[in-house]
Amino acid sequence: MSGQTVAEFMAYWEAEGLAYVRRGDYDWMAALVPGKRILEIGCGVGFSTAALLRRGLAVLAVDSLPACLEATRQRAGEGGLALLEADMAVLSEEQIATIAAFEPDTVVCWLMGAPAEVTGATPSEAGQQAVSAYREKLHRRVAELASRLPSVRALHLVDRTAIPWQAKDIGRDTLVRYHNDKTLRDLPFAGERRHALYRKIDDGVASMAQFRKSHPALKSVVPVLASLLAERTQ
Repeated sequence: MSGQTVAEFMAYWEAEGLAYVRRGDYDWMAALVPGKRILEIGCGVGFSTAALLRRGLAVLAVDSLPACLEATRQRAGEGGLALLEADMAVLSEEQIATIAAFEPDTVVCWLMGAPAEVTGATPSEAGQQAVSAYREKLHRRVAELASRLPSVRALHLVDRTAIPWQAKDIGRDTLVRYHNDKTLRDLPFAGERRHALYRKIDDGVASMAQFRKSHPALKSVVPVLASLLAERTQ
């Protein structure tokens, strides 16, 4: 879990984000992003934003938590960066107009999360289902926003999951089908297999060993980043 409160959430992502930085994960994600003007939904504590800025991209980072926006400003600096406090669940027309005026080429939504008090996360199976439902709903809202912005040509989604690595090619088809059927349904965007990618991540030898011991049928499962770039179709 990524923390019950805002303070715990930010502390979790400070530590987790550094691990992503050391592995080069954020730079890998940023390298997959087309365009020059990026709307980032959910900037967290700024590691992802910094990776986009290192590519020389202009970024409008949107987050509902003022503490995350301040952490992002401090970490990423102000060159090429604009910040907007907004909740994707209740975007005002004024906020949408501000986003539209930025004229983003691409919308990115990476490793979306929130404090457990928002997502309903708990260690139980029901709690994990609540997180999945939160993420699914938020992805849909991001896609709907992208469809309203005529300048946007692509939407990039990255999430953390776990798959049997030897079945990753089948997993690519599953990833495309999931987002096309749920996130992008009836919207002017579509994902294709050539834009569906997985990247292994080190989730800690001890924790994975314990997981595999508890679930012997899942010995080949590894933690991954699942990336899909969806392009505008009309």
